Amino acid sequence: MSRSQSSQRWLKEHFSDPFVKKAQAEGMRSRAAYKLEELLQRDRLLKPGMVVVDLGAAPGGWSQQVRRQMGDKGRVFALDILDMPPLAGVDFLHGDFRDEQVLATFEGMLDGAAVDLVLSDMAPNKSGVDAVDQPRMMYLAELALDFADNHLKTGGAFLIKLFHGEGFDDYVKEMRRRYDKVVIRKPEASRKRSPEVYALGQGKRAQIK
Repeated sequence: MSRSQSSQRWLKEHFSDPFVKKAQAEGMRSRAAYKLEELLQRDRLLKPGMVVVDLGAAPGGWSQQVRRQMGDKGRVFALDILDMPPLAGVDFLHGDFRDEQVLATFEGMLDGAAVDLVLSDMAPNKSGVDAVDQPRMMYLAELALDFADNHLKTGGAFLIKLFHGEGFDDYVKEMRRRYDKVVIRKPEASRKRSPEVYALGQGKRAQIK
């Protein structure tokens, strides 16, 4: 299939997608908000007053969903190297969280608060070549895992998007060393042909096994 045919198929699928239509009707920034909605509700991840960090947040659908579900209680921090229009009730930090100065700014915004939940829907710009895309995806996943190691409180939860492929099984093993419970989820809003799944770690251990 040529790139133009593939693009046309994607556009047709996108605009007929019920979750795209729902996002437009409800004023959500992305259809991905409904993936998160299902995941949050299924595993009861949110409680009033929590501190939640959304890595790779742009365009903001996940942060928007968390803020909507938590109401006015708690804090939501959104981090991304891409800029993002402001969201009411969301603290956005524009920058690369690998950068020490960006991390220092984030820690200053936390002001000593413990992080209860780290979310990551990060993904690379896809080339369509698995041998290129999968290592890029796993690299981002490693960065998110490291962030959670350093900022998530003991007992906290970590939810991350992964692609099935090389490195997936080893990554899940690493999560099992860090969390009391690890499950793999495929929400309804995730397209069936997509290799994406979501790994959830609950009960962060005080020490890695």
